[in-house]
Amino acid sequence: MRSRTFLAITLLAILGAPKARAQDVPGIEICTVEKTMERRTSCLQSNVNFLQQTIGKLRLDQQQRLDASNRQIEALKATVAALQKTVDDLQAAQKKPGAATATSAKDAPAAAKDLPAPVAKDAAK
Repeated sequence: MRSRTFLAITLLAILGAPKARAQDVPGIEICTVEKTMERRTSCLQSNVNFLQQTIGKLRLDQQQRLDASNRQIEALKATVAALQKTVDDLQAAQKKPGAATATSAKDAPAAAKDLPAPVAKDAAK
């Protein structure tokens, strides 16, 4: 008697449970299995809505990445400009007239000897 009761309750639970439609879970569904045009149209509309939401999320994510990259590029440009100004200031300080230029003028021919000779380009290329 107990096994019959258990079996009856189990069958009622299985048969009485509502069937979940594929549309309940967002995602791409295979709509060709639907027999009626209304259900097929609903399935296709669900797919369209899912794809539009996915594209919207991806567009927002890519726009945020692009904005972050542009901010980083601007920061790097500012850093390069500051470094270029520092280099210009150092070069200007090095060229100031004074005792240092008198010695550097004497060393200029020696410094030219230390530079590597330019490499001739091969004409056969």
